[in-house]
Amino acid sequence: MTIPRPHRDDVLICVAGFLGGLLLWLLRLDSHPGQGLPAPRWLALVPLAAASGATLLRRTMPRTALVIGCLALTADQFLTVGSIATIGLFTDLVYAAVLYGSPADARRIPVLSEVGTAVVTVTALVVYQDAEAVLFGLVFGLITVAPAWTGISVRNHRDAAEAATLRAEQTALLAELDRTQAVTAERARMARELHDMVANHLSAIAIHSTAALSLDDPRTTRDALSVIRENSVDGLAEMRRLIGLLREGGEDAEPTASPTLSGLDALLAQARTNGASSGLEFALDDDRTPGLPLPAPVELAAYRIVQESLTNALKHASPGEVSVALAQDAKSFTVRVTSPYGDQGERPGPRAPGSGAGLVGMRERVALLDGRFESGPATAADGTKIWHVRAWLPVEEGNSSS
Repeated sequence: MTIPRPHRDDVLICVAGFLGGLLLWLLRLDSHPGQGLPAPRWLALVPLAAASGATLLRRTMPRTALVIGCLALTADQFLTVGSIATIGLFTDLVYAAVLYGSPADARRIPVLSEVGTAVVTVTALVVYQDAEAVLFGLVFGLITVAPAWTGISVRNHRDAAEAATLRAEQTALLAELDRTQAVTAERARMARELHDMVANHLSAIAIHSTAALSLDDPRTTRDALSVIRENSVDGLAEMRRLIGLLREGGEDAEPTASPTLSGLDALLAQARTNGASSGLEFALDDDRTPGLPLPAPVELAAYRIVQESLTNALKHASPGEVSVALAQDAKSFTVRVTSPYGDQGERPGPRAPGSGAGLVGMRERVALLDGRFESGPATAADGTKIWHVRAWLPVEEGNSSS
């Protein structure tokens, strides 16, 4: 078995204890001199050396060190003239056994020291038949009970400090995780808002700028440039509002209100202008029951879903009608947008490329509200192919928009 390397402080205790005991031995300062023991006086250095050597194991093997210390103390007291240094080293071994030993040893050693003190006191009274024999028990308690309970106190404080440090580290870790999640969520929210607010305008600009470049018709070019200018101005205003919201403190930002479903008419009117050259028509079927409250987060999500769906229709839909349908009951709000899909005739206007981020953003918005979302190709009642987007958003009572 490999003996662990002793701690530096334990080596210092070993050397200091042995040298101190050697000095006391040279000065003849024994713990109980003149008892007429047959053993030579130098024999007291053997228990001293054993107790000093045991201190090298006080941290790495505390139980073994205490056993060696007990044997050394017994030999020192009953076979030699005794050394105060050996007694001092023994008390340190008791203290170290409680402090560095196993939890079971930390519980047992104080109890054993108390029982041992009681046994020594009673035995001394029986043997010497003198009240002064109580002093034996008192001395035994000082070298066993006192260091054991001191070790208990220090160990409890150390464990409490370690537990506090662990809690602080865990709290810091949880705080960092919360901060990271909050930053990630905020970045995702900003990405959705930026995409939803600007993609519609940029898609229209891309479509009409392509038309202006590809068609050699002054009127078409002028109309396209008018649409491009309108969408550029609107997009710039949206960007300024977003930048104002993101600016630190927001002191320079003008108060802005979240878009509501009351603005769908204007949104569809803009889509009609942007999609006229592509053969697209837009219709709104609002089947909501008047007077039912709608939570602000649900209303914002519904507006953004319609906005992104119209943008996707401008980019990809075949000529035909794009339909927006709204429905609401006491428990849910439903948004459904359908657009022509597939080869249904040559689309006269140009198309803008897509990245797929719009569908991801819509799905995330619905998931944040614990709703359901589906999108993809389907077949209408008349057999034509369509692309449909449908979102079910739960309506929570008491969270209505004002």
